[in-house]
Amino acid sequence: MTTAATAEAERIPEPPAEPQPAGPPGVPEIVRRRLSTLDNWLNPYSWLVTFSVGGIAAVLRLVGISSPKGHIFDEVYYPTDAWDMLTHGVEWDEKTNGPAYVVHPPLGKWLISLGELVWGNTETGWRVPAAVAGILMIIILIRVAYRLFHSVLLAGMAGLLMSLDGFQLVLSRTSLLDIFLGTFVLASFAALVIDRDHYRRNLLRALENGYDPSRTPTVPRIIPWWLLAGGVLFGLACGVKWSALFFLPFFGALVLVWRVQARRSAGIRGPFLAGVFGDIGWSITSVALAMIFYLATWTGWFVTNDGYFRHYRADNGLSEPPILGALLNLWHYHQQAYDFHSGLTERHPYQSWPWQWLLLGRPVSFYWGNTGNCGSPSCAREVLLLGTPVLWWSFIPALAALLWFAVARRDWRAYAILTGVAAGFLPWFYYALKDGRTMFSFYVLPALPFLILAVVYVLGAIMTPAEGIAPGAKRTDRQLVGIIIATTYVVLVAACFVYFYPIFVGKLIPYNAWAARMWLGGRWI
Repeated sequence: MTTAATAEAERIPEPPAEPQPAGPPGVPEIVRRRLSTLDNWLNPYSWLVTFSVGGIAAVLRLVGISSPKGHIFDEVYYPTDAWDMLTHGVEWDEKTNGPAYVVHPPLGKWLISLGELVWGNTETGWRVPAAVAGILMIIILIRVAYRLFHSVLLAGMAGLLMSLDGFQLVLSRTSLLDIFLGTFVLASFAALVIDRDHYRRNLLRALENGYDPSRTPTVPRIIPWWLLAGGVLFGLACGVKWSALFFLPFFGALVLVWRVQARRSAGIRGPFLAGVFGDIGWSITSVALAMIFYLATWTGWFVTNDGYFRHYRADNGLSEPPILGALLNLWHYHQQAYDFHSGLTERHPYQSWPWQWLLLGRPVSFYWGNTGNCGSPSCAREVLLLGTPVLWWSFIPALAALLWFAVARRDWRAYAILTGVAAGFLPWFYYALKDGRTMFSFYVLPALPFLILAVVYVLGAIMTPAEGIAPGAKRTDRQLVGIIIATTYVVLVAACFVYFYPIFVGKLIPYNAWAARMWLGGRWI
């Protein structure tokens, strides 16, 4: 729960807890409120909710994970590459007995190989790492929501909504790369949110220790450990898929804006110029760490002589000095892979455009079968990458409401959530309109946590007034109505998830039962 001081400063629509004691003389209380952060990370109820919801997510994602048997959809690529990497250190083409040309970085496949190392080249082996990543994404989302909303209830609601989302469930039970990408992107955002708290907390501590911004023009030296950690996690995200780069300018802008706001709250004159060089310097350091860790994901390619284009320069009569030659060869590899992605416009029956994604306009069928005994003359068994409709069809109105709250309340959390959504969507609109690139709905996964946070923000606003609730105050009729609305919404999402569950996990059902779930007819078939 939030403190009364924090509720006033951040306009958090959640019940406040007991007010914090006033600070030492010399630090105005209004400054303390503006620089206030969530310090109660060890709240046992928040961790109880985190692991309870995480347990629900784990059961849904791990039970029956070896079904369907065999490779489904793009599992024909990534688990096979991962298995070959265990043997050769790089992706391998069994037909030519030589290195394979692939167009995605290696980290996601290395993570898949960890499961294969334990359970072998089996469905369990190549799908368990994806399930673990999906569970971790939900746990991280709960902690991020707890930080943003200062509410155990809303944090648990965020995790539960993602646990009951068929889109995230299917990708958590399938050995593709996107679940790893989404988890690292969300973890990077979480690190930046913690860095925001760290920076503000240290500014407040400096003020308490006698720092006077009116007399000392320089900003106190603060080492942003979490910003650097965010760079490392972002580099790992890029090591799964390059589309993580879409988030770089958006996250970078967030960091700069948050720091300027913190310095303004601390009373520092010229808050932008006062610390901009330090902000840029640390941001460059964070990006440099991202590049280092990204290159580290290519270790298998660097330490062997078998990788594709590993000795491109030498093979073409060019100089190949140590280290630099390898980097130049890798750069050439990246150029070729980028050209491949840029020219990928081949039509696919399950491709879709960004403006269709939130409407569930064209889900991807990962698996189809019709054999077995289902108690009916005709049966159907499908794994359909479909978001839980009640949840997904509420994203657009939630985003519209969130935009209104962002403007009306000038709430940094609303802008942060919208920034994550924009980073996950706008670049795909650009490429769709620019060159008609072949796209699939699972490209939107990194934006999913932010979409769920948008829904939770709006539910929190419905349940509580903008000014918060005074300690010990009784619930008003408005609050009771809001709680009923939010509870009803979550129950509807859960019921919708249960109804569609058979086509999320590939359960054999009568054909009529399958057809009844095709709400948009041919668009879902």
